[in-house]
Amino acid sequence: MFIEIESNPNCEDSIFLRFKELGPARRIRQVKSYEQSAKGEWCDIVGWSEDPDHPMCPAFAQPVEDSGTGLAYLVFGGIWGVRLKPVSFQEEWSLESSHQWGETYLSLSDERDVQYEES
Repeated sequence: MFIEIESNPNCEDSIFLRFKELGPARRIRQVKSYEQSAKGEWCDIVGWSEDPDHPMCPAFAQPVEDSGTGLAYLVFGGIWGVRLKPVSFQEEWSLESSHQWGETYLSLSDERDVQYEES
């Protein structure tokens, strides 16, 4: 699996990475982020695309091989990465919100930090 994200309005970083897949990707709705708190906080998550009319797209988590930890959960979304907001902020998705942020991808070590979409 390859992840390629160019610098964009959602996230400034650009990346091109390759991962060895260890299982199928599954659609997700929330992740626990440690960005703001060492204890972590649950955040809603979506993929982000370049489409100005419909930028939101699904976000996924997939088990992959990680050279540092062995097994990790790769969280990825659209061509512009993923966008997160704490569940405590019930607002529309927007690049202008100070309560939201974008990431190229996330690598989580614990599957308990992922909330999957219900099938």
